[in-house]
Amino acid sequence: MTDDIELSAEVTLLWGLRETVRRGRRPSLTIADITRAAVEVADAEGLAAVSMSRIAAQLGNSTMALYRYVKSKDELLLLMADAALDDPPDLPDDVDWRTGLTLWVQGALTVLRRHPWAAQIPISAPPMGPNNLWWFDRALRALGGTGLGEEDKVGIVMGLLTFLHGELRLSLDLSAGYTDNPEAFSRQYGAALARVVDARRFPALSRAIASGVFEGEIPYDEETERAFALGLYLDGVAAFIEHRTAGR
Repeated sequence: MTDDIELSAEVTLLWGLRETVRRGRRPSLTIADITRAAVEVADAEGLAAVSMSRIAAQLGNSTMALYRYVKSKDELLLLMADAALDDPPDLPDDVDWRTGLTLWVQGALTVLRRHPWAAQIPISAPPMGPNNLWWFDRALRALGGTGLGEEDKVGIVMGLLTFLHGELRLSLDLSAGYTDNPEAFSRQYGAALARVVDARRFPALSRAIASGVFEGEIPYDEETERAFALGLYLDGVAAFIEHRTAGR
C-alpha cells in the first residue's frame, strides 16, 4: 500500500509537508521566502554565490534561522531547481502529439534560460517537485491521443527530459563559448583537425574532414541545432508509436 510508504525528507520539503523546527521566538520566514531569495541571488550573481549565509544576509536573518527550515545547501538547491520552472504551456486539447511536445520543449527552454544556473544543479533523482511534476504531466498529456500505454508514454517523456537538460547545458555553454572565442568555431578548427587527426586511428572522422565539412565557418546557431536534434528524437518517437500501435 502506498499509504504505508514514508515520504523522504526531500519530498516533504518540496511539497511543504515538513514540520518546521520551532525553537525560540515565532518563525518569521517561510520556505517560499528562502527559495525566492536564493533564486534572486543566483539570477544576479550566479550559482556559486549561493550559500546559506549569503541567503540569510539577503533576507536579513541569521544563518541559523535558515536551518530551521532548510537543513543544508543541497536542500536549498533542490528547492531552487523546482522553483526555476514556471507554469508549463497550456497545450490545446486538439494539438497533435508532435506539435505538443515541440511546444513543451520550447517552453521549458525559454523558462530555464531565465535562470541559467539551473543547468548547473546536479540531477540525482526523477522529477518529484510540484513544478517539475506539472511539466511532466503536460508532456504526458501531449501523448494522450497516440494509443500508447502509460509505461511507453513515461519512457518517451523521460527521454525527452534527457534531451532537454542536455540541450540546455550545451546551448548555454556553446553560446557563451562562441561569444568569448568565435575563432574556435572558424575554419581554423577544420585546419587544426586536418593536422592532428590520423586516418588510421580516426577513419570515419578523417572522411568527414576530407569531405570539406569543416573547411568553412561553423557559426553556432542555437535554433537550428535544437530543431535538428529534436526532430531526430521525435522521428524516433513517431516510428516507435507506429510500431507499438500497428494493427490496433
